[in-house]
Amino acid sequence: MQPRNMSMSGVVDLAAVKAAQEAKAKAEQARAETARQGGGGAVSPADLVIDVDEAGFEREVLQRSTEVPVVIDFWAEWCQPCKQLSPVLERLAVEYNGRFLLAKIDVDANQMLMQQFGVQGIPAVFAVVAGQALPLFQGAADEAQIRQTLDQLVTVAEQRFGLTGLTVDPDAEPGGVQAAPAAPAGPYDALLEAAVQALDAGDLGGAVQAYTNVLSEDPANTEARLGLAQAELLQRVQGVDPQQVRKEAADKPADVQAQIAAADLDLVGGHVEDAFGRLIETVQRTVGDDRDTVRLRLLELFEVVGAEDPRVTAARRALARALF
Repeated sequence: MQPRNMSMSGVVDLAAVKAAQEAKAKAEQARAETARQGGGGAVSPADLVIDVDEAGFEREVLQRSTEVPVVIDFWAEWCQPCKQLSPVLERLAVEYNGRFLLAKIDVDANQMLMQQFGVQGIPAVFAVVAGQALPLFQGAADEAQIRQTLDQLVTVAEQRFGLTGLTVDPDAEPGGVQAAPAAPAGPYDALLEAAVQALDAGDLGGAVQAYTNVLSEDPANTEARLGLAQAELLQRVQGVDPQQVRKEAADKPADVQAQIAAADLDLVGGHVEDAFGRLIETVQRTVGDDRDTVRLRLLELFEVVGAEDPRVTAARRALARALF
């Protein structure tokens, strides 16, 4: 599987948002299955640092990343800075007590993985969360900076992906790290997969219909609700002239539809706070049906980003102040 970059700094990657919801559901199902089978799933501290090669990458990194953030240390025997950094990462992996898993990859023996991640020099540290790859840092870093980066990583993994990490037992036998159990197939998996394929093919109308079909049978289906919000957003911005949309929004601050169209573009472009702020300001300037139209669109955009995202939480508070 080709790694994908995912920024934690603000850009909304719609595919990553969907992956977050899927990973969260899978993690919850895996924990429930472990509990049902009477297993604690505890691992030894020795299992928190593993050596990974190309053959085991999918099993030991991609599959594990649906349960725990996996930090990847790209290193080589001849690299002196690597010999300084690696022991720090290994010690922190044990200290963080299962909140992330450290995977060490020797670049000399795994050139393909090095190329897939776009590693230009070592040491280089990446993370994989719910199958999504993101760069953390490259080269020398002091321990305070490393801790700050790891703290951000585990917070994002827990809040957005529901990944609470591994249970560590000092008395557990080494070798307890195994791939998370596969989640059982759901009744709407075929329809959801058809919707994803339609999205990938650019058939936004087909994706909207597929997600709508699921929601007609299961109105509470989280994945379908999120997918529908994404597909409808992409459908709205398809074929528009961004410059014209932004000009109209600037020229007509009181035009509700102009502000809504610009907010859609803001969100697709990754300007989350701008999209939310634009619509909240429009709510403050409007009344009656116009205000309700803007409020409903803002709630739809909240759905796309995800209820647990801190930017959504802040925007909800701002919307409440604007309304009341």
